[in-house]
Amino acid sequence: MVEPARTVEIENEQARVASWRLHVLIEAGYPMPLAERLAHSEIDLHRAVELILRGCRHETAAEILL
Repeated sequence: MVEPARTVEIENEQARVASWRLHVLIEAGYPMPLAERLAHSEIDLHRAVELILRGCRHETAAEILL
């Protein structure tokens, strides 16, 4: 059984990671709603940025990634 304090710690870490991923996606130019959706998914963040750098539209990149 996981202790309640450990559960909170894990949830805090997950929130920090999602926040960082959101920041990276916004910096890459993804619109906020799409960036939020991608940040909370298990997509490859590096690939998400790479697709944009190679000229892919944000919506098309999301379709590829999801």
